[in-house]
Amino acid sequence: MNFFRIKKLNVFMLMRFLPQFCMTFFICLFILMMQFLFRYINDLVGKGLDMATLGELFFYAACSMVPMALPLAILLASLMTFGNLGEHVELTALKSSGISLITVMKPLIVLIAFIAVGAFFFQNDVLPKTQVQMWTLLFSAREKSASLSITPGEINTDIPGFNVYVKRKDKATDMLYNVIIYDVSSASNYPRIVTADSAKLNYTQDKKHILLKLYHGNWYEDLGQGGSAGASFGSDMFRRETYHDKVILIPYDATFTKMDDNTMRSQYIGKNIDQLNHSIDSLQSKCDSVGDDIGRQLQMDPVCGVQSKRMVIKDNRPVLEKVHEPAVKHNLDIDSLFDSLSDQDRYSMASIALQQANSAMMNADFKAFTMADDAKNMRRHQIELQRKFTLSLACFIFFFLGAPLGAIIRKGGLGMPVVISVLLFIFYYIIDNTGYKMGRDGRWPVWQGIWLSSAVLMPLGAFLTYKAVNDSAVFNPDAWRNFFRRITGLHVTRKLEMKEVIINEVDLAVATEKLEGLKHSCSQFLSRYASRQSYLQYLMYGYDKKAMRSLSAQVEDVVDYLSNSREQLVINKAMDFPVLRHLLSYHITNYPKVGLALAIVFPVGLVMYLVGIRHQLNLKRDIATCIKVANQVEAIFNGTDDRHQSN
Repeated sequence: MNFFRIKKLNVFMLMRFLPQFCMTFFICLFILMMQFLFRYINDLVGKGLDMATLGELFFYAACSMVPMALPLAILLASLMTFGNLGEHVELTALKSSGISLITVMKPLIVLIAFIAVGAFFFQNDVLPKTQVQMWTLLFSAREKSASLSITPGEINTDIPGFNVYVKRKDKATDMLYNVIIYDVSSASNYPRIVTADSAKLNYTQDKKHILLKLYHGNWYEDLGQGGSAGASFGSDMFRRETYHDKVILIPYDATFTKMDDNTMRSQYIGKNIDQLNHSIDSLQSKCDSVGDDIGRQLQMDPVCGVQSKRMVIKDNRPVLEKVHEPAVKHNLDIDSLFDSLSDQDRYSMASIALQQANSAMMNADFKAFTMADDAKNMRRHQIELQRKFTLSLACFIFFFLGAPLGAIIRKGGLGMPVVISVLLFIFYYIIDNTGYKMGRDGRWPVWQGIWLSSAVLMPLGAFLTYKAVNDSAVFNPDAWRNFFRRITGLHVTRKLEMKEVIINEVDLAVATEKLEGLKHSCSQFLSRYASRQSYLQYLMYGYDKKAMRSLSAQVEDVVDYLSNSREQLVINKAMDFPVLRHLLSYHITNYPKVGLALAIVFPVGLVMYLVGIRHQLNLKRDIATCIKVANQVEAIFNGTDDRHQSN
């Protein structure tokens, strides 16, 4: 029976999660596709691409966006699924029947495991091919010439070497009226001008030329190529021609030609794990070889005109051996030798030295640039290799972020889950992009930069899962307020109200006994810590935790007992008892050696000591207030207080 119930629960959870996952996945993919379109819209619009080419490009782009859409969809779907369960009290019903949250999550964990395995094979086998095709089509579209779009009333410059002005255009027949064409293709200062009453623009059948038919116009041309006044007779010659109809053939490639994808296949985006490992080994060997060659070359370079080493081949391996012993075996005063030369010789030697230094610097910069380019290419391959595995882990991380959050916030739909998912994904994207740039630029090791986002979000997912399993109030403001009060030592105000129904009446004898016991305990604590603790005493021992907890429990017991009183004056006076908190600053550590280590680290220990001493003084003041309030309550019981003044 239990097996059947769990099996039914698995089907129930899968039926709840899968529709949400499919919906959120396509929504995320659509949003990312819109971002892709806005980014590359200038490369696609106005190129006259057919629908088949655009559809193929968008399909490959959508496949390339899967690694970013998949984790976000898992996060949003898991958050919505468990949020709906919590909002409709279904999660509470499951827990009340003895089914833990981990048991509820088990079928989805198995499903996410299958998705993660599929994501790995997608990253390794499918994504390289889709990225190769996407970038090939995108670069081919960039190289394609823009399609002509003649706008009436504007000068069109899409035709290379020609500026065309059209006053009116008939959309039904595509006829152009009042056309002026400026031919600026030649090197003359003055363009060739052609006017026409009407014109018709078409492409040739092979779409390699523009066929422009002109009707009833004039042709103006400066035969002297723009000669100025005062020049020879030939430079002032002009040509004017009136025609009935004329045909102009203008070279213009309007076809779409797909580039060869072999170039993209050789890049890091088009390789799987085996190819990436092979390329990384080749690049590493190349970098090592270039580095060794540069090192040997530096050792062979002459020093002060004397070459000390040369390269020889021994056992089919290049080896450096000494050529000369040092030519000068005693110290020389270079400055005195330089000063003994004539001014012309000093200038000549300084010029030669400067030229040699500049040449050496340029040579070193060129070698450094070559090695830096190879190293950057190798890091790009290493980044792509690491990313083959990060997507699978990101699926698990985002599931263990979304499912516990949904169980905690208990809100379904597309409101709160979308806001939280977007915030978490932005946080993840910022960290991931930062790590990627650090690894790409060589500031961090590649594996540290690529796995940075996983290392940051994994503890957060474990923390949220632990809190959700234990039904902890993660988003309860009172819990966080009490936590920060424990750290900062902020004062807590006690509030009591008169009870309408009292079961246990206050007995004066019992109340007096409790008050006397409280005063005795407070006096003992104050006498035990009458003086201020020293620097070492505070950091190594602090106040006794057990004594503080016992005293706090005793105060709360007295207040709870007095809250059953039928006198408003007693209730008001019971609210004057301060709340004795268990601040971390009262007792730093349970291990004296750790406190001694903090004391040695003087700046840290000194700050902790100054803060802790202030909190301890506030604690002793509150304990003294407890004694004072206890005396006042006893006076109320004995009838010796000034009730009017107390009120």
